[in-house]
Amino acid sequence: MGLDDNILELKHITKLYPGVVALNDVSLNIRRGEVHALVGENGAGKSTLIKTCSGAIAPTKGEIVINGNSFSNMTPQTSVKNGIGVIYQEFNLVGDLSVAENIFLGRAIRKGMLVDLKAMEREAKKVLDSLHIDISSKTLVKTLSVGYQQMVEIAKAVSQNARLLIMDEPSAPLTNAEVESMFAIVDHLKENGVTIIYISHRLDEIFRLSDRVTVLRDGQYVTTLNTSETNKDELVKYMVGRQLTEVYPERKKSCIRDEVIFEADNVSGNGDHDISLKMHKGEVLGLGGLVGAGRTEFAELIFGMHPKKAGKFIFKGQEFSPKDPREAIDVGIGLVPEDRKKEGALLGMSIRSNINMPIYNRISKGTVVNAKKEQEIAEKYRGEISIKTPTLDQLVKNLSGGNQQKVILAKWLAANSDLLIFDEPTRGIDVGAKQEIYTLINTLVEQGKTVLMISSEMEELMGMSDRIIILAEGRMAGELKKAEFDQERIMQLASMERKD
Repeated sequence: MGLDDNILELKHITKLYPGVVALNDVSLNIRRGEVHALVGENGAGKSTLIKTCSGAIAPTKGEIVINGNSFSNMTPQTSVKNGIGVIYQEFNLVGDLSVAENIFLGRAIRKGMLVDLKAMEREAKKVLDSLHIDISSKTLVKTLSVGYQQMVEIAKAVSQNARLLIMDEPSAPLTNAEVESMFAIVDHLKENGVTIIYISHRLDEIFRLSDRVTVLRDGQYVTTLNTSETNKDELVKYMVGRQLTEVYPERKKSCIRDEVIFEADNVSGNGDHDISLKMHKGEVLGLGGLVGAGRTEFAELIFGMHPKKAGKFIFKGQEFSPKDPREAIDVGIGLVPEDRKKEGALLGMSIRSNINMPIYNRISKGTVVNAKKEQEIAEKYRGEISIKTPTLDQLVKNLSGGNQQKVILAKWLAANSDLLIFDEPTRGIDVGAKQEIYTLINTLVEQGKTVLMISSEMEELMGMSDRIIILAEGRMAGELKKAEFDQERIMQLASMERKD
């Protein structure tokens, strides 16, 4: 069959939730043997759409056609039987089992009544070898890096004869080296006739991998383009429904004051050594470095998540040594962590509860919460930073990534934090939501707040920071003022390389 044959057709797919239209009459087709990218802002409907294909959710109406066979809804079993595999952002692996046992999870090879582990290890090795994945089928999954765990998920799908593989933000948790390995596997799968639906916020990846790209916006189909015939600016315009003329919005004026709000004096601990730096009121200080350089570890020291072993912190003119995050919060420090799902928000609780979490001690008498005040505060920040939700009772886990990030930010605004630490503030969120976060950061420093921003995205680091401190192997490697920002220089410092 040729490339023009459709392996999958989605016809008039609609999905309704109480108060929300997640998908509205979406129709598109996926050609056999192509890499088809799916893009859109958070909340555009991408994840909902792929879950209808995998059988994780049933559409309210519409038709799914796979290899010419029509279904009004899928079940996970029907999806697998028809050759669809899905690699979700959250892996479905059992850490205490081996690679082979995970690949054959739920469909163990048996010899009579007994599980034939050796046969599973042999078959798993064949699949891993076919994908050029260099790990032993006997290895326990919990000992593998995130990149290799993802490869195990891909091997599992291939072992089930998946002919259509859906990859949902596959590069989000990976290092740069792991991303390149994943690209090689995608190329290999395509060469072997596997069709891939690839979802990513990273537009560079879309242009590197895909043949065609479909844009969703607000639960609706917008357009499908040949990737080679479009560009980033056009895609962004379709995604957000407007032209983003300033990726990094300029601040109205320099907000930096002479007042030093925070100082670290020869601080060591949590893997970092002899860190000395100052942050001024109204400043965005960027913290750069490679993965493992000690950036997050330093943020955790400031926030009281780990004890420092030497040196001192001075905050608003007073020496302080937080024993736990509560002490840091009480003096006026907030942390928007890299892993918002595990550390930043209580996903199973409402937006209202999350926003008020740091200040319940201020709006309660004993164990009785002032419900009116609680609602007023949540409404205030919902409006101020445009959290998209039909109700403040909505559970945070049901929000898009960008809106989850806004909820986390709202709780620190409610706490009136003077120093806000943003650890990878835009990881996994779309271009429109990114610009909203950047605008919020500018608003904060214009109000006299101080921001410490950790980012692995070089352009973001240079576009938003007033100064950049670079760490390498837990130590300070250099400091650059705005006029000195240079991508090559930052990488040299981050790699501990020096020009003569």
